[in-house]
Amino acid sequence: MRVALFSTCIVDAMYPKVAAATVSVLERLGHEVVFPQGQTCCSQMHVNSGYFDDAYPVVKTHVKAFSEWDFDVAVAPSGSCVASLGHQQPMIAERAGDTATATAAADLAARTFELSQFLIDICGITDAAEQLGSYFPEKVTFHASCHGMRLLRLGTRQEDLVRTVGGLEYTQIEDQDQCCGFGGTFSFKNADTSGAMVADKVQHIEETGASVCTGGDASCLMNIGGALSRKESPVQTVHFAEILASTKENPLKVSGPVSVTAGGK
Repeated sequence: MRVALFSTCIVDAMYPKVAAATVSVLERLGHEVVFPQGQTCCSQMHVNSGYFDDAYPVVKTHVKAFSEWDFDVAVAPSGSCVASLGHQQPMIAERAGDTATATAAADLAARTFELSQFLIDICGITDAAEQLGSYFPEKVTFHASCHGMRLLRLGTRQEDLVRTVGGLEYTQIEDQDQCCGFGGTFSFKNADTSGAMVADKVQHIEETGASVCTGGDASCLMNIGGALSRKESPVQTVHFAEILASTKENPLKVSGPVSVTAGGK
């Protein structure tokens, strides 16, 4: 397929290694990956904060950026951002009286997939070690992000892929489905509550004895990773796309508070 990478703004600006890992996995399966140059933000932050008027031009920019490219499907390493496309963008455009953009947004959302959705539902990947060559010899636990669970209904797709990575020892976290406290702007509008929530999450992560906590949203991993770092915990946070991209020949090396891209670059 010809796959358009929807990198998301937080990945593009702060965690480009996650986008690179996503491309690596897709190309490993023989797909052609293109990157619509005009993409910026999906408008989720604006909508969740109630700034609907400000969100409208952001929605228009996203739809225009992808409409100008020829591709079969779009794929993103973020359940949160993919969920926002169908859950929010058409509503924002309709509210602004822009039926054409609302229709185009709904069409784009229908062919935009979170990475694990695409790998499992479209590509039929059930064994990351066998079908992707994924190898990551670490003890790993998994955080299930809220939007992926509750809006996209991802179920255990991400976790299932992680469990099948070669060399990986999986350990289950207590209260896996509980929010990490990030919630975008919630984390600084309600800092005390957010801090208490991530403290609980970090405690449960450390109790597993895992060396790595993975998940499907860079924003949640940023929040959890920050809390771990402030505790000077040895546990690292790594996006599951990076784990899938890691192989015996080109391994992901985890050291310090930030993971190192496969190949150590």
